Amino acid sequence: MAEKQRADALPIHMQISEMMIRDIAAGRLVDGQKLPPERQMAEAHGTTVRTLRKALAALATQGLLERRQGSGNYIRAGGQAVSVYSMFRLEHARGGGGLPNARILSVDLLPKDAGQPAYGVADEATRFRRLRFLDQVPIAVEEIWLDAGAGRIPRDQVQDSLYLTYKRALKLWITRAEDRVGLGTVPDWAPDDFGPRPGATCAYIERLSWAQGAQAVEFSRTWYDHEKALYVQRLI
Repeated sequence: MAEKQRADALPIHMQISEMMIRDIAAGRLVDGQKLPPERQMAEAHGTTVRTLRKALAALATQGLLERRQGSGNYIRAGGQAVSVYSMFRLEHARGGGGLPNARILSVDLLPKDAGQPAYGVADEATRFRRLRFLDQVPIAVEEIWLDAGAGRIPRDQVQDSLYLTYKRALKLWITRAEDRVGLGTVPDWAPDDFGPRPGATCAYIERLSWAQGAQAVEFSRTWYDHEKALYVQRLI
């Protein structure tokens, strides 16, 4: 992780804290584990000690880190962390966790596809197509349709976390989602970076998402490489 970053990426300190939250949930960081010295961690993440400390402070506030004066920083697993990726269910196939990020392929306002389930109030939706990564490894392609009645988001305001983008740009909070997991066919628009070729069979997720109201506002499709990522749902 380098200090210089894409304009649509989360701030560096958020990237670090989000990655650590996911690693704690996956068991890659365990309760009571002592972290390396802060300077060493900062160098490993390609950032400054000051930025790293902002990430650690966020974890401590959520009860996921104990900072002992003169001793160091220790993981405290089991807390209910607030994460911008709390509904992102894909993790590394080997070892779990990983920091999600994305590359936007297209953002278009289009008529809703007749094959989609009912959601929202408008006849149109903003369609986002993205290539998804875990720790810079391409693992999925996704197509997200946000009901036009919820508002529109300019492409230059879209960040790695769409749900965080919705909050900031539209004051729209996704509160729950329903996933259906099965097999699908890789779409013809999938970029070369995504391992499975268009037309190949791969793991597939359909999701309906709800915000503050009773009606779903978003529909999405995700095709992911099962050799690189797994769908993980933890019951706490």
